[in-house]
Amino acid sequence: MSLRRGFLLAVSFALSGILIVALIKIGRINLYATFEHLRDVSAVAFAGLVALTALHIYLSSLKWRKIDAFLRRSSDSAPSAAASFAITSVGVVCGQVLPVQISMSAARTVGTYFYGSPLKRGTAGTLYEQSFDVFIVGFLAIASGVTWFSKGGAAVYMIAATIMTIFAVLAVGPSIRFARSVLSATANSKWARNRVIRRFADLEQSGFLNAGLARQLMMLSAARFVVQILMVGQVAEAVGAHVSIWQLAAATPLAALAYALAITPGGLGVTELGYAFALHLFGTPVAVAAQWALENRILVLASCFVVAGIGVAALGLERALVFKFARDGGKRS
Repeated sequence: MSLRRGFLLAVSFALSGILIVALIKIGRINLYATFEHLRDVSAVAFAGLVALTALHIYLSSLKWRKIDAFLRRSSDSAPSAAASFAITSVGVVCGQVLPVQISMSAARTVGTYFYGSPLKRGTAGTLYEQSFDVFIVGFLAIASGVTWFSKGGAAVYMIAATIMTIFAVLAVGPSIRFARSVLSATANSKWARNRVIRRFADLEQSGFLNAGLARQLMMLSAARFVVQILMVGQVAEAVGAHVSIWQLAAATPLAALAYALAITPGGLGVTELGYAFALHLFGTPVAVAAQWALENRILVLASCFVVAGIGVAALGLERALVFKFARDGGKRS
């Protein structure tokens, strides 16, 4: 690691600490009460959160596998479902200690090293896969804004969110066609000599920029958002926070945008302040919102580590079984 990168990472961690302290001060969080809430979380409630986290990660790995089917060359091997899940779960854990913009792509690039074309499949595939999460969140943030501006409640948000989700799915086709036309025009222009431009043009030729695939990815991103709402709702119920599910749903797109733009490790501090601010906009007291945001970070972090452990163990078992069958087959022959 270069001195500059080390310095930026240190600044990032320091900023996270400052923001968490600010959250505690602004929300007047009682750390002892927070510890009590976390200690009282039942095993059943935490198991439910782990299951939802696993589903959330699985949907991300499924999206990546769909894209990877277009990006990999005929000479490249395809990672199994277990391998994709394990790599993705490790990427999620890395996202808790690294800036969110690089954590998943770095994990998948390393994870696909032995499968071939790691940069194209790991980095480009992940950036494309995650762009749909940002796309759907952007549309749903508009629904949150409409709800806040109109001083609406659960019904207004549900109607607005449904309409914006439909708009997001309908916008995929024109967006893909526009992207393809831009890449085609650029590939035939003076900019075609640029190495980055050539790489994007080559990706376009792989066929992964098609409306059918994009619609599937958008629907999976919408499903991931629903699962994320269930996750934060599960945390609220587990710690006894008095926050309604529609307020969490309306606040999540705004917090997710803050997370996507954050330069702190895992969006630490930025996400929590984003949640506290957004929940307050929709009527949740700052003290309740801030304490829930901190408890949500801790419980979701714990569930991510559990899921990653299970994913890596499952991959290890799969590899052991494959090795055993290959060895036994070799002995029989």
